[in-house]
Amino acid sequence: MSQKIKMSERQPNERNKDFKQVNLGYTPEQAIEEAKRCLQCKKAFCTQGCPVEINIPGFIKHIAENNFSQAIKVLKEKNNLPAVCGRVCPQESQCEKFCILAKKQESVGIGNLERFAADWATANLKNEKTEITPNGKKVAIIGSGPAGLTCAGDLAKLGYDITIFESLHASGGVLRYGIPDFRLPSNVLDAEVDTLKALGIKFVFNCLIGRTKTIQDLFDEGFNAIFIGTGAGLPTFLNIEGENYNNIYSANEFLVRINLMSAFKFPEFDTPIYKGKNVVVIGGGNTAMDSARTAKRIGAESVKLVYRRTQEEMPARLEERHHALEEGIEFVELTNPVKFIADDTKFVKAMECVKMQLTEPDASGRRKPVVIKDSNFILETDVVILALGLNPNPILPSLTKGLETDGHGYLIINDKFMTKLNGVFAGGDIAGGSTVIEAMGMGKQAAKNIHIFLNDNTN
Repeated sequence: MSQKIKMSERQPNERNKDFKQVNLGYTPEQAIEEAKRCLQCKKAFCTQGCPVEINIPGFIKHIAENNFSQAIKVLKEKNNLPAVCGRVCPQESQCEKFCILAKKQESVGIGNLERFAADWATANLKNEKTEITPNGKKVAIIGSGPAGLTCAGDLAKLGYDITIFESLHASGGVLRYGIPDFRLPSNVLDAEVDTLKALGIKFVFNCLIGRTKTIQDLFDEGFNAIFIGTGAGLPTFLNIEGENYNNIYSANEFLVRINLMSAFKFPEFDTPIYKGKNVVVIGGGNTAMDSARTAKRIGAESVKLVYRRTQEEMPARLEERHHALEEGIEFVELTNPVKFIADDTKFVKAMECVKMQLTEPDASGRRKPVVIKDSNFILETDVVILALGLNPNPILPSLTKGLETDGHGYLIINDKFMTKLNGVFAGGDIAGGSTVIEAMGMGKQAAKNIHIFLNDNTN
């Protein structure tokens, strides 16, 4: 078979009204058939594109042989969050990009198969407590996002006593508050976290390290090493006139209200959000797509996604762009806002925009957007969501002497993932990671180096 088996999806005009999953997953028969497309290359280039070093041919071979329990065993040797990765990892630009089949046909559906194996395990296997021999050493993990969960899982398997400190009241970090349920259901994330709890990992919630406790407090409590995975929680803004008007949200605030505080259930829950009739989302990444598709689901009549380049340059995954268009999101390309306009009560009612054009590609191949003179026009809106990216969370570094950051606010780490403080490591968005799977890869590498550090007799 030359083409990848397409995963079933719910109909656009049905799914854009609720938060149930869009992709429905493979059946066992589809998974086996897709797995049989794998050539089982002796030199598996696909593994080169995996930041968490999964034995990709190995787990796929077991699926092809109808041995799903062994497939998930192989997956979890390297990946503590396979159900998450199977849903949100950009496989098309990583493992699947290097698949030999992709040269002439279509790559093996590695991500779809990973999701299938993980979901099968959740439905059919119990999270029995794993027997681990304690080594007598304690590690504190700050932040329960993808980097922290990965680091914690790998260290727990090595016998470390792990405690994860989370500032919010639920685990998952960006996986829970930054990705809507229609892409990553909270019950799927809960099941992944339960497998980590089965390793003996403990969670302390509502604990903001830097304020509730300090780094020194953790060392004083007997932790031998610390990993920081506090993510990127500082929104980027346009810094244009009117940006502080009412009903202009950062995507971070908008998605937290929806995902973590259940604003879409108002008035059942008391965390309302102004839904708006004419919503404009500014940006072109996955977060912009999530925000636009969420705004549609909570009742907006019109949702426009404004981007200063064209759809081809959008950093969002092709699948997410495709789903957004199907669900009725309008892309307004080559457009950039220059001013927000409010009514007499300081609620946004429109924004002034300019049209853009792209220059010839520069040395890196990137085409720069430049303003077309006298192209100003007015776009009406009653809700604006700014999805322009996030900067590293500055709270812990600003409150901890010796935690040095670079000019962009990222923690400075060496090639062993250690910060300027001895015994304090870091990974994920706080240290320069930009995707879930990159954060997981950094968490995994940090875990290896923490293990080496704590077993080096010179420390």
